[in-house]
Amino acid sequence: MVVVPSSAEVDGHTTLRERPSRDVVLAEEKESGSDSSAVETEFKEGGYGWAVVAACSVVNAHTWGLNSSYAVFLAYYLRSGALNGSSPLAFAFVGGLSISMSLLVSPLVTWCIGKYGTKPTFAIGVIFEAISFIGASFATHVWQLLLSQGICFGIGLGFCFTSTVGLVPQWFTKKRSFANGIAAAGSGFGGLIYSLATNAMITNLGLAWAFRILAIIAFVVNGVCGLVLKDRNKAVGAKHLAFHVDLFRLKEYWMFLGWGFFSLLSYVIVVFSIADYARQVGFSPSQGSLVAAMFNLSQGLGRPLIGLASDRVGRINVAGLGTLIAGTTAFLLWTLAGKNFAGLIIYSLFGAFAGSIWPCVAPVGAEVVGLQLLPSALSIYWLALVLPATFAEVIGLELRTPGVNGYLNVQLFTGSMFMIAFVFIWFLRSWKLEQVDLLATAESNGTATHPRRTKNVASYIKNMFTIRRV
Repeated sequence: MVVVPSSAEVDGHTTLRERPSRDVVLAEEKESGSDSSAVETEFKEGGYGWAVVAACSVVNAHTWGLNSSYAVFLAYYLRSGALNGSSPLAFAFVGGLSISMSLLVSPLVTWCIGKYGTKPTFAIGVIFEAISFIGASFATHVWQLLLSQGICFGIGLGFCFTSTVGLVPQWFTKKRSFANGIAAAGSGFGGLIYSLATNAMITNLGLAWAFRILAIIAFVVNGVCGLVLKDRNKAVGAKHLAFHVDLFRLKEYWMFLGWGFFSLLSYVIVVFSIADYARQVGFSPSQGSLVAAMFNLSQGLGRPLIGLASDRVGRINVAGLGTLIAGTTAFLLWTLAGKNFAGLIIYSLFGAFAGSIWPCVAPVGAEVVGLQLLPSALSIYWLALVLPATFAEVIGLELRTPGVNGYLNVQLFTGSMFMIAFVFIWFLRSWKLEQVDLLATAESNGTATHPRRTKNVASYIKNMFTIRRV
């Protein structure tokens, strides 16, 4: 039998991703009091896993989807003067904090899952999210909005998201990316619905009641989904360590982090700025809301397709090409055609590529570190993305200038960050191809481990231009 080692093992170190055999996993479950036969019966790809996919998709709609509607709130805040002590910079921090706090609490959430289980941890997020909207409905000063819609909502989002992001890959092998894409699509459809609904509620019912209605909907829907969620942590031997520091010894993990860092930096700017951009170039509030809705519709429809393509063409291939398309469309469509409403709508329909990190992150992470270490790897991953999540929209608004061409610097910056992210993921692709070649060599030689890794830079660069499924 050929053992697939990690890069650390190839270089002569102890592997981080050595996977136990099926017998070892079942023995561990038996020792922990689980019925191994029940576990084997429980897991059937295409069985209960699809219920988990549906629940995760709805949760994403009522967490990330609701968060996407902040583009509508931001456009309203910037022009209404509804809160005391307000400034564009402060409002930018509200949107940034909601994402950065969700990532910052990920190590705590990972620890809670290992200690108390998935459902109790998820329930904490449901409560925090509802409280945040209720609190925001009474806000009269911007600092109160920072605490409620920023920090408190971010904590709720983090507990809900981190509790569910690793569940879908546990239930699928062949259709892992497709299933993960369907789950991630919920945030797009949620953003579509709530971008339109939020604008209508603010217009007809006022800001306060818009928040209260969203709080009630989120609490009820997420609460029901929490009853459906089910993990396979014991079956796959998942290790919920908040910090697995040995991951930092893997250069491929740094490439993975680089792709996520620069992708999120660009994505946050686009998702929060596109409605305000529409207003600045002369479109109405309803048109701005429609553009944001189309952007989210693209993500809702596109993410399952991205997942399906990932399973067939290669997970790292699709992640890289999606990032490249996002950068190209930012440079060409948004910059050159964005001042025309039809052109802006066309750009927004490429939103699935701008958010390709979300359907791809878990499947690509599994390719990099393996399924067992995925919870720990993602825990550190989300923590590393706190900085871009916090300051992306702040940077975007600071780069903005008055006038119809005021977003040009923002557009160029966004496209550049997507391109840097593409470089990282494409280097990661080259590493993965090297791993595949080493495995093929080991199999042909009939050895149990790979030969020592070569330092042939030319071969490494050649892999970047090789057309293969990976």
